[in-house]
This record gives sequence, C-alpha cells and structure tokens, in this order.
Amino acid sequence: MEAKLKELKARLLEVSDLNAAAALLYWDQTTYMPPGGAPARARQIATLRRLAHEKFTDPAIGKLLDDLRLYEESLPYDSDDASLIRVTRRDYEKAIKVPPAFMAELSSHIAATYEVWAKARPANDFAAVQPYLEKTLDLSRQLANFFPGYEHIADPLIDFSDPGMTASAVSTLFAELRQQLAPIVQAITAQPPADDSCLHQAFPEAQQLAFGQEVIRRFGYDFRRGRQDKTHHPYMTKFSLGDVRITTRVKENDLGEALFSTMHEAGHALYEQGIRTEYEGTPLARGASSGIHESQSRLWENLVGRSLSFWRSFYPRLQAVFPDQLGNVSLETFYQAINKVERSLIRTDADEVTYNLHVIIRFELELALLEGQLTVRDLPEAWRERYEADLGIAPPDDRDGVLQDVHWYSGVIGGAFQGYTLGNIISAQFFEAALQAHPEIPAEIEQGEFGTLHTWLKEHIYQHGRKYMPAELIERVTGSPLTIEPYIRYLRTKYGELYQLQ
Repeated sequence: MEAKLKELKARLLEVSDLNAAAALLYWDQTTYMPPGGAPARARQIATLRRLAHEKFTDPAIGKLLDDLRLYEESLPYDSDDASLIRVTRRDYEKAIKVPPAFMAELSSHIAATYEVWAKARPANDFAAVQPYLEKTLDLSRQLANFFPGYEHIADPLIDFSDPGMTASAVSTLFAELRQQLAPIVQAITAQPPADDSCLHQAFPEAQQLAFGQEVIRRFGYDFRRGRQDKTHHPYMTKFSLGDVRITTRVKENDLGEALFSTMHEAGHALYEQGIRTEYEGTPLARGASSGIHESQSRLWENLVGRSLSFWRSFYPRLQAVFPDQLGNVSLETFYQAINKVERSLIRTDADEVTYNLHVIIRFELELALLEGQLTVRDLPEAWRERYEADLGIAPPDDRDGVLQDVHWYSGVIGGAFQGYTLGNIISAQFFEAALQAHPEIPAEIEQGEFGTLHTWLKEHIYQHGRKYMPAELIERVTGSPLTIEPYIRYLRTKYGELYQLQ
C-alpha cells in the first residue's frame, strides 16, 4: 500500500506542476504580458490545462484509488493518508466525467474572453464581449450536463466552488440574509451619508503600496513566499506553498482601493501559506471551498482591517505617510469614512452592509441565465433593473454595470459569486469562535499585534487545506453548523454604534 500511495502522490505532483505552470502563465497575462502575447497565451494555457486533465483522469489513477480503498477504510477518517485518498477520489470521479477536449476548449475560450473583456470594460463595449459570453453560457451548461441527476442546473457548478452547497440551499440562506439586512440598510441609508472626502485626495501610488505591504506583513503574510503586483482585477494565485502571490489595483484619488484589496487578497494568501507543507503537490494543498477561502479574505479585510481597534494602532502610521492629506483628519472621521454605508454600483467598493445585496443580484442572474429565463443579450438591462429594485440606484453604463466583475469573463457562469457572501457569513462565525478562545485578541489588534489570531486560524483552519468538507470544518471549528446569526450580530453591533441605530 505504501508503494501505491507513493505512486499516487507522484502522479498527483505532475498534475499539480502542470496546473501551476498554467496559473503562472495566467498571472503573467494579467500583470506583465505584452498585448501581442494574448493569442498564443490562450493556446498555451489550454494546452497545459488539457495535459493536466488527461494526466489526472488517467485510468491508472482510478486503479490506484481502487487498490487503496481498503487501506483508506483501515485508517482514521481524518488521517492524512485517508483524507488524501478520499479527496482525490472525489475529484477524480468528477474529472472523468468531463472530456479532455472540452476542458481544452473551455480553457482556450476563457483566456480569449478575458482579453476581450479587459478592452471592453474601459471602452464600455458590452457588444464586443457579448458573443464570447454567450459561448461561455453554452459551455457552462455543457459542463453542468456532464453531471446528470442534479436538482438545479447550477448545482454541479456551485459544487465545484463550494462542495456540498446547492442552488436551493444558497437561495434559502440568501433569502434569510436579505430579510435581516433590509431593515439595517433602510435605517442607515435614511440618514445623511458619512463624509468620506478624506479618502478621495491625492495619494501617490508608491506610498499606498508601501503602507499596504507593511500592514499585511504585520498580519503574517510572508514575502519570502509571495509578492504583490498590479492588475485589472485583484486576485490571489499560488504556484506552490512556497510561492503564493497577490495582486492589487491602485487609484491615486481613492485611498481605500489598494489598501483594502491588499488586505483582502492577503487574507486569501495567509490561508494558502498556512497549509501544511506535507500536502504540497496534492489535492489537499488548497482551501476547503470558495466560501471558506472568502471567509479569510473578509475576516482580515473587514473584521480586522475596518475595525476601530486596528486603526487605533495604524492610523497614526498612516497619518505619518500622508501628513498633508490626513494630518488634520481625526481617527473618528477616518473610521466613519472607511465604514461609510451607501447604495452604490460597484461590488468591490461596496460597504459591509450593502455588499451582500450585490452578490445576491449576481447569484440570481446566474441562475436565470442557466435556466434560460434570461438571455445574454438582455443581461445589461436585467442588471440595471435589479440594481434599481434592490439598491435604488441604476448604473449609467455597462462599464459600471454588467462589465464590472471579471468572473464571467475569466471562468464559467454559475458558482462564481455565492462564495463571497458565504465567506462573509462564515468569517463572523469563525471570528466569534476565535474571540471565545482568546478574548485578548481585540486588545492585541489595538496594539498592532496579530500573532494570536493568525496562529489560531492556522491551527484550526489553514493547516488542514481540503482535508474536511466545508460543513465539517465549520462544525469542527465553531461547534455549530453554518448560521447567519454571528454575522448579523456583528453588523448590528458595529453599525448600530456607528449610526446610532435602535
């Protein structure tokens, strides 16, 4: 059995290396690649993805998994070997249902679509990307149909990102959340908005980037195993557990853009850097799900990075970096500015209270597209109508409407967005558990110290990678199933104080 397990790991390492090479090419495409490289880059990424898929779906891996079944059953459920075999089998049984030729076509199409979107968004040209998005929708449906027996066509696509979740379960959770959020949003937006003009001055790029990097270094992000670069839409990527990179975008007239996206992506990277090195090159060496991953980016960005405790330590440092801009701005004014609640158009700029409404709109549009209730041609108008109905504001153009998010233009339609709101919910549930275990954490944050929190997260979440299903992990860490209650408590407490709500 040891020899068979060793052979399985060797084969999985080859697959991991191919996927890492494809990820490196994508990172280069979104950061430094000259425009002339786009056509070849689409082909190159597609070739690597196809080879990785072929190697992973090789019948020899299926035979090894069958041979190792009795060995797996003889081990404790949460042993590393049993977990590796179990998770690999789950991935393998999914992967063999998808033909390699389809994966190559999908990868090539996604790479080409991204290039069109990168030009179409600043040009406000939805027509340019519409035929590409129509093909994406067709390919997304084809992908879902490789997994018959689903209740909703989105279920297999959601399961790729958030294993165990379904369209029905997410819809029920989101309906409950919307019901709880609506009165909070109404009460806050009925008041005059907070003054955030202090954030919209001239903030040179170099100083913004340097300050953000200082913050995440203090969080625990290891620059010996990572780096930060600029791109159109910030993201985290990993080529190995020793090379976990983040990207950001900078607006010199908006201090929050780069700062909070840096914290957000660092949260993702802290998770990946915290996975046990023994899992390198195996399916265990990734986050448990989109929602669990997003819980870490939102925890560090919002529960830590937008907290009053954090800024009691870091605001004097920020004032020292930008004395002309912030020297006469009080901590209270700055804190209110970074937590301003308003009805807005851009998801990535949205405040904590309204953010989930943006996600729910996208999730429900995805379902309508997949169901055939909505066409791509009508998507921009449907987007405008939903924003008007749910947020009381409509985008003046497609650049700040249907073109604003990269997800549908760099992946499939379905399973792309629910993880963000699941992450918000889970972040509060995890953070509450951390505070119960270590009540001293807020005082440490106020001193600019994050070691206790980072260590607790690494011990209870990060190190395990994909060993546990998301629902299992939440139960293990918090002692209860997924619930919105800690998240609603957090929002009501924080924003109740900020806006003097009853």
